Amino acid sequence: MEELKLNRRNFLSKAVAGAALLSFGTSINDIYAKNDIQQITILHTNDVHSRIDPFPDDGTNNAGKGGVAPRAALIKAIRKQQEHVLLLDAGDIFQGTPYFNYWGGELEIKMMSMMGYEASIMGNHDFDNGVEGFAKQLKYANFPILNANYNFTNTAMEGKTIPFKIFNKGTIKVGVFGIGIELTGLVNPKQFGETKYLNPLEKATEMEKFLKYDQKCDLIICLSHLGYQYKENKVSDIVLAKNSKHIDLIIGGHTHTFLSQPSPILNLAGTQTLVNQVGFAGINLGRVDFVFDRNKNKKIAYTSALEVIEHNLRF
Repeated sequence: MEELKLNRRNFLSKAVAGAALLSFGTSINDIYAKNDIQQITILHTNDVHSRIDPFPDDGTNNAGKGGVAPRAALIKAIRKQQEHVLLLDAGDIFQGTPYFNYWGGELEIKMMSMMGYEASIMGNHDFDNGVEGFAKQLKYANFPILNANYNFTNTAMEGKTIPFKIFNKGTIKVGVFGIGIELTGLVNPKQFGETKYLNPLEKATEMEKFLKYDQKCDLIICLSHLGYQYKENKVSDIVLAKNSKHIDLIIGGHTHTFLSQPSPILNLAGTQTLVNQVGFAGINLGRVDFVFDRNKNKKIAYTSALEVIEHNLRF
């Protein structure tokens, strides 16, 4: 028992503090005096697909990985060590296990609320029980559904989403908005009904300008379900990053892409937009940290994809 407790403490210590600095490879305290900085920790998931339990411990590639309980423990541990944490999800909450088939998404939304998610978007599989099926579960959500490029007029989701939300973390103002994927060809038309898909690049540009100039946000995040990258001429997170000016971080989904650290993409302003995605099924918890100096200048970002493993979190 004592050995298991020690293993758990060692794991959490490494998971919480072991992110590698993208720019310098050193600790924050080596660069700034403690009172001169403010750190914002972004935690995120995508394409969890109703994975409530860890994968069976059967010797396959994902054996023992994922699961709500280990993820909740990891999130709790990080929150204890970091003062300013923002927990987000990039869609495809539903579909993939019998939990969804039986309860229709109720359990997934309740678990996200329990873990303290602060915003999410809809992925294409979140329409699998129709617009009505998703809307039915929102009474269990303690967090908003963000979307700037779906028009839900004349559907059950009308008035149940917002395009963006602003979070105040210490003195830092964080603006988060959502962008969804084209539903035609992915979702049965009966399931999305009269939902209208609006140009994602145009809406993202509108949102980033609004958050930057009208709302004076210090950090701008796009929750996207467009997919990381495609060979064909299709809008993706990489395309979105290249066409942005003010987005600091794109948290993506849909393509189940495993990134150990974000991809830095040169944007139209000549600066970098980070693109991140952490696979599927809650196997990893994404983490990206932004550090601001006393003048709110972003100085450094660092990250790691934290593996969620059931046996490492057992007491």
